[in-house]
Amino acid sequence: MNAQPLKDSPTRFEPQSSEAEKAVLGSMLISKEAIPRAMSFLTEESFFDEKNRIIYRNIMQLFENNSAIDAVSLTNSLKKNKELESVGGAYYITGLSNEAPSHENIEYYASIVKEKYVLRTIINVAKEMSSEAFNDQLDVSSILDKAEQRLFEISQKSQLNKFSDVNSMLEQVLDNWANRKKGALTGIASGFTYLDNMLSGFQKSDLIILAGRPSMGKTALALSMARNSAVEFNHKVGIFSLEMSNQQLAERLITSEARVDSHLVRTGRLPKSEWKNLAAAAGTLSEASIYIDDSASLNILELRAKARKLKSEKDIDIIFVDYLQLLNHGGRSESRQQEISFISRSLKALAKELDIPIIALSQLSRAVESRSEQRPIMSDLRESGAIEQDADIVLFIYRKFVYSKDELDRGLAEIIIAKHRNGPTGNVDLAFFDNFAKFDNLDYRHQDVDIPS
Repeated sequence: MNAQPLKDSPTRFEPQSSEAEKAVLGSMLISKEAIPRAMSFLTEESFFDEKNRIIYRNIMQLFENNSAIDAVSLTNSLKKNKELESVGGAYYITGLSNEAPSHENIEYYASIVKEKYVLRTIINVAKEMSSEAFNDQLDVSSILDKAEQRLFEISQKSQLNKFSDVNSMLEQVLDNWANRKKGALTGIASGFTYLDNMLSGFQKSDLIILAGRPSMGKTALALSMARNSAVEFNHKVGIFSLEMSNQQLAERLITSEARVDSHLVRTGRLPKSEWKNLAAAAGTLSEASIYIDDSASLNILELRAKARKLKSEKDIDIIFVDYLQLLNHGGRSESRQQEISFISRSLKALAKELDIPIIALSQLSRAVESRSEQRPIMSDLRESGAIEQDADIVLFIYRKFVYSKDELDRGLAEIIIAKHRNGPTGNVDLAFFDNFAKFDNLDYRHQDVDIPS
């Protein structure tokens, strides 16, 4: 197949390299070792010439069946599939084999084929976006989001091997099971022992909803999780804060890490002896990979664009969003419920797209206060239907002290696992230090730490 001129530019031709495509196929015919090396770069759709696509597909079938691969076996396979004439007959196959360059350079030839494929894909996306830009029914934000999503997909495909054989998948599954048997986590750790044991960490592509009434400590818990993940386990953490500025979050992180009273810091009454703790905390946090965006009026499409950029540039492992109800649609919506539905669905799609867990904080309705039992239940989620459906995990924060004011309840927090799509539900008790807004494992209370009074 000859390169076709572009319809909107007849003097330019679609990017392709017939020589590189033939070199790849010829190398695969003369060396079986070259096949997996080519597979790490290419798929059937990577080839421009339809003849070469058919040949590559047949080589893959032979390889997967562990059959001999050469000009004779390929010709026989094409005959069986009634595709020999479509590729130019046995003469074309023999030519590929006889004219094949050194198979040692297979990666180089494959990289050329892949590069041309990526360029063609970019051109097709540009055409598609150009067409949508002329559509008066579509808003700008939606078009931009789709364009960024498509370009992100292209970027990921250009870096990662799309092909996965069953052996590698089985090996990964067995490794995960072995890790669970050893007590190791298969996901991103929160740093809270019993919670991590129940969830086995936060799993890739999961949407986790962390919900509670005001003053329960949603942001404090999210920051504690973010800190633990980044400092203790060296994960890269992204935080989108729509409620607090990055300065406020930084202050919280430092005082929490130093375990000093944040009120004393804000009022300038912190004893000099405590300043060394702040300096040490700042040093620890400066080495952590925590990235904060504090755009106050962020819509979900903008958040998705920024998250893709953060993933591309920093390869983040987990994202926190504080909080869901402060996000807006970025377009028109008939009702707030529909808007929240779109946002939660978009967050779940983003988690799958980036292949990382996303933890979104959420408010609970006032119905909690109207009951004698204030422990949250699923129906307390604001606009709960869509959130409950999209979430893989729903966590509620409950601190009895907020309601009882009983000193026996001070410093105690309960994390309720109300939904866990792939595991058990239940409750986890944590310690909460309200004077420096920090959650910790409950056994920490038994150490020499001043419990808030």
